[in-house]
Amino acid sequence: MNIPENLKYSDDHEWIRIEGNEAYIGITDFAQNELGDIVFVEVETIDETLEKGEAFGTVEAVKTVSDLLLPVSGTILELNEKLEDEPELINKDPYGEGWIVKIKITNIDEVNEMLDVDTYKKLIES
Repeated sequence: MNIPENLKYSDDHEWIRIEGNEAYIGITDFAQNELGDIVFVEVETIDETLEKGEAFGTVEAVKTVSDLLLPVSGTILELNEKLEDEPELINKDPYGEGWIVKIKITNIDEVNEMLDVDTYKKLIES
């Protein structure tokens, strides 16, 4: 199971990579593995400002549809357009090419409430 050390994680299996006051968000290797083959990603919240924990989209796998929850408050800046034609990038490279959205963080303090790699490992191992 791939769990990069340079990211922060949510209890809902989203990851965040911070670059200044912007960040990239996706789902973890654990989450994509649990979902199975991802066939569609829907994000209709571009340019919307959402609170931590709000759904910013959905990811559809062969057998289920799952909400994508924002791990920190922010404005959705862009959707990874590659996912429109290749949603399976989330399965192949969840922390790289499979990122889902880019946001502008509105409350940077919320990042400190997220899980570090060791705490996230304990969550998925329990």
